[in-house]
Amino acid sequence: MLRYFSADWIFPVASAPVKNGAVAVRPDGEIFAILTEEEIAKLDVDVIKYKGAIVPGFINTHCHLELSHMLGQIPEHIGLVEFVRSIITNRQADGEQVLESMYNADQKMFENGIVAVGDISNQVSSKTVKQNSKIHYHTFIEALGFNPESAASIMDHVKGIKEDFEPLPASIVPHAPYTVSPELFELIRDQAEKGNDFMSVHNQETDHENAFFESKTGGFLDLYKFLGLDISFFEPTHKSSLQSWLPYIKEQKTLLVHNTVSNKADVEFAKAHNQHLYWCLCPQANLYIENTLPNVNLLIDEKVKVTLGTDSLASNHQLNILAEMKTLQEHKKIAFEKLLQWSTINGAEFLALNQQLGTIEIGKKPGLNLIQLSEDFIIESDQVVKLF
Repeated sequence: MLRYFSADWIFPVASAPVKNGAVAVRPDGEIFAILTEEEIAKLDVDVIKYKGAIVPGFINTHCHLELSHMLGQIPEHIGLVEFVRSIITNRQADGEQVLESMYNADQKMFENGIVAVGDISNQVSSKTVKQNSKIHYHTFIEALGFNPESAASIMDHVKGIKEDFEPLPASIVPHAPYTVSPELFELIRDQAEKGNDFMSVHNQETDHENAFFESKTGGFLDLYKFLGLDISFFEPTHKSSLQSWLPYIKEQKTLLVHNTVSNKADVEFAKAHNQHLYWCLCPQANLYIENTLPNVNLLIDEKVKVTLGTDSLASNHQLNILAEMKTLQEHKKIAFEKLLQWSTINGAEFLALNQQLGTIEIGKKPGLNLIQLSEDFIIESDQVVKLF
């Protein structure tokens, strides 16, 4: 039996918003029809009417589920270098506590209307949670190793983790430019090309990252010293971080995460070198760690594909894509319909889930979320009611 959900607005994403429309849904969540107010009036059916707007399920393209136990442990605004040190120092915890925190975070994401997640993993600890989740996960297994001599052994290690995640979908990806050698980048790219995998990489989260590549200066030198790593072999590229590492991955579909200090020259360079890039914004994490936001209007002007992520509970108070949208709307005055595209279909496209998720279209099973908007489409609350 079909169920009919009506609201002040239906935002299919793939087509224009429908005022006072309705969505007809099959018992398994498949969209049967999108109806106008006039079409509803002609039907002799029970229609559930809500105040607010119905939108597709949200896509969280960047999360670290295995850090969920670190909620509230790291102070805000300490900067990325100190944040990374804190993660390294404090991430170990009791196994049961870690698992319980991941289950709780997964459930909260589901309640917040998230239907798919691109999740970063350094170990296999999240597999059980993902196998039992109502959310679709694609796991990005991070490879870390700045010393070129260790590239092959690191690659063997992460291949083993990927095998442990089977049959769940997973890709081997670089952590960040300052933790991955050119040799390891190339091994990751070769692996991705063999499996037709897509990649994710933390990009330009702080000015220290650019300083390291441009002149071998900045706070990352202290981080390597803290880790006991000898980086005497490294010579600065005299280029920004992105312009230093991006050529290693060629044309592989890749998610650039954070982009906090990416500038116009970086974006133009990226567009010229790879036509399959997606730019992920995690605004609440940016504010939590560095107390700043990326140049979002630059990304809009350059017409790049943008997605949204939450990052982890080590750098965020909640895993809620609508809250990320609200933050961007408040700080950057981004139009709601653009934010909705970033949080739904763009993420679904990147994760290769757009045949089922991302838009309210006949035949898809995108999930339905009810949110509250003002008359001029300002997000009034970060609370989501999951309808289906």
